[in-house]
Amino acid sequence: MTKRPAHIVVIGGGHVGLYTAHRLQHRLRRGLRRGDVRITVVSPDPYMTYQPFLPEAAAGSLSPRHVVVPLRRVLDRCRILAGRATTVDTARRTVTVRTAAAPRPTNGTTDADITGDTTGPGVVHLSYDELVLAPGSIARTLPVPGLAGHGIGFRTVEEAIGLRNHVLEQLDIAASTRDTDVRDAALTFVFVGGGYAGVEALAELEDMARHACRHYPSLRPEEQKWMLVEAGDRILPEVGDRMGAYALRELRRRNIDVRLGTRLESCEHRTAVLSDGTRHPARTLVWTAGVKPHPVLARFGVPLDERGRVRCTPTLQVQDTAHVWAAGDAAAIPDLTSETPGARCAPNAQHAVRQARRLADNIAATLAGRPLADYRHRNAGSVASLGLHKGVARVYGRRLTGRTAWFVHRAYHLSRVPTVNRKARVLAEWALAGLFKREIVSLGSLEHPRAEFELAAGTPRDPEET
Repeated sequence: MTKRPAHIVVIGGGHVGLYTAHRLQHRLRRGLRRGDVRITVVSPDPYMTYQPFLPEAAAGSLSPRHVVVPLRRVLDRCRILAGRATTVDTARRTVTVRTAAAPRPTNGTTDADITGDTTGPGVVHLSYDELVLAPGSIARTLPVPGLAGHGIGFRTVEEAIGLRNHVLEQLDIAASTRDTDVRDAALTFVFVGGGYAGVEALAELEDMARHACRHYPSLRPEEQKWMLVEAGDRILPEVGDRMGAYALRELRRRNIDVRLGTRLESCEHRTAVLSDGTRHPARTLVWTAGVKPHPVLARFGVPLDERGRVRCTPTLQVQDTAHVWAAGDAAAIPDLTSETPGARCAPNAQHAVRQARRLADNIAATLAGRPLADYRHRNAGSVASLGLHKGVARVYGRRLTGRTAWFVHRAYHLSRVPTVNRKARVLAEWALAGLFKREIVSLGSLEHPRAEFELAAGTPRDPEET
């Protein structure tokens, strides 16, 4: 009787999904070659987005194609299944996947809304021996009036490039009108959330927009109004109090209006209303106020904590669920290096990459009948960019600022980008960027590539949709 090959299914193609599958390729290469092991990665996108580079992509310092890592190229020994996992049966060890071949949702529904499709075209069922849950996270939004209609997220490369185009389009609008109300609203940029994403995106884009004003004779950099709204009492808590205070001073020195202890109450009619009672007409509102685990986890039948994360053991196994593993933003993993009882690992890329490696090693050990190892990692520090040649860092207890911190920021993230090929591409682009000026051009039409053809065909797009 022929032995059935062990099947490892990885749900998610983000940091944890890619790094886990990549490590498994290395650890199980003999089994993959002999056909004793199969690895399937289920992901709605055929690439992994290296999110720490999104601010530089938005500012034009990096090309969008270098911010993403193609799964099929890196995971050449894995099967890449384009689709979304909709249900998991842990008793039967099966996963139901709605693939890219399934009919597109209609009547305003999304893929996330479709929970009951277990049969039909484009729906497949995968049996597994070991299952990795790594669907990642989504933006944590609040019921703020007008947010859904006017807010812009900053978690995907599409959102980053869309935001870049949008900011440059606002400069075009401001330079094309004498209406002071329209001009002021176009030149007001509001960011909500003082964590990594909000601070780095704002700092990089403010740098870019200030540089772009050189090409707009009718605009002056000081006319722009950049605001950062943070509900807490500090920004960048990950880099510590002193470095967070330095970052705050640096932003304010650049005339960026940072509002601490302030919330966004409403953004209807393109007007940001803050909890301090002020109103700010603005055509740009970027929401970066945290993330939450992907809601699909609630349909997987695994134990979740109060935040919706999968409860895991120190070996990265899902509690009380055999043959299921989890890591990254979607997992609540005990922090064995913390002195605080019940502490969990922070949901950041530093932990995600290391957890993925430990997870892959433990799966390989399980298949080989070897003992498992606990996940342990003491935080080495944090780095953040504040724009071109500016940054803050806290590395192994040392505090760095300015150009040195910016260099450490780039060096660290370059070391974490998967594959030598991708590292070389990023490094080459940085080198060329040091020799040439930034390209200041908006390609907003990329968001609606069929708009011109629709106009020619007599079916113009509704302006409200753009």
